Amino acid sequence: MTELKQPPYRTVRKPYGQALVELAGRRADIVCLTGDLTRQCEIDLFAEAFPERFIHAGMAEANMMGIAGALARDGFIPFVHTFGVFATRRPLDQIINAIAFPGLKVRIMGFMPGVSSPGGPSHQAIDDVALMRALPGMTVLDVADAVEARQVPAAIVDVDGPVYVRLKRGDIPVMFGDDHRLRLDRADVLARGDDGDDVALLASGMMLAPALAAATLLRSHGVSVSVVNVPVIKPLDAATVLDVARAARVVVTAENHTIVGGLGSAVAEALAEAGLGRPLRRIGLPDTFAEGALTAPYLFRTYGLSTQAIADAAWTALGRRGGAPAAGIVPAEADEYSPV
Repeated sequence: MTELKQPPYRTVRKPYGQALVELAGRRADIVCLTGDLTRQCEIDLFAEAFPERFIHAGMAEANMMGIAGALARDGFIPFVHTFGVFATRRPLDQIINAIAFPGLKVRIMGFMPGVSSPGGPSHQAIDDVALMRALPGMTVLDVADAVEARQVPAAIVDVDGPVYVRLKRGDIPVMFGDDHRLRLDRADVLARGDDGDDVALLASGMMLAPALAAATLLRSHGVSVSVVNVPVIKPLDAATVLDVARAARVVVTAENHTIVGGLGSAVAEALAEAGLGRPLRRIGLPDTFAEGALTAPYLFRTYGLSTQAIADAAWTALGRRGGAPAAGIVPAEADEYSPV
């Protein structure tokens, strides 16, 4: 099993940006584009190291995607950066026609996923996974921590076709040990019971931390839980999903995204196509836009993307009597991160 740290998790800054610079030092075909969000997407490091391969496209995301497609046709591998909502909704038609339809090697990096931004519907990418997952040939990732973020550039650089990646902005928690490897062909089973499980808990991205916390809470009250990290939502590792689901009574998915079209939908499709009947509970935004707020943790709690919400869903799905056990808050210092 992969080594896991315990909360509160220490945080680091710009793990992805540093890794992209290191990879670009070995790969002259990598170019970097920004939609007027340079420091915010960690690529001020790239601009300093390789100014001749850095393109500031301004607040014109549709045009930026067209430029990226043209560069890919000329043999370059463009890494395109902006916030997730601006990387998907605004330039969707250009992504389809200039990148996805011709199957070009463009890497679209969407920062600040879901309700990790308190900025309201204009800045919250709550549907980006659904939009990108619907495009033929598009690989879709939602990574959980700094270790995976550091491994993203090397993992996706040679993927045949376009790739969309969700990345947390700002202080990034370190949840995995140095032995962890981001693999595009399989999900990671992080915990599993010896004789089957009551709950199979599958999480992606920022929801892995509360999923692990919920699993610890449930186990302390006699519930056996398997936990699976699903960094690649498309193509989904259906084999692992079905394996853990068969050994469990109920399945719970957790994602920082609407429950429509994302991880929960992908898991539901895998279960249905295999004819595997298991109760499924999907943790995510319940078909609603989120409001603005002063802090992101408030939004995670308000819209049911919390440790408590995951524990409640598993508890009720199992038909346990009474309310689910209460989730505590792990105190965190300024350079630490705790699950909501």
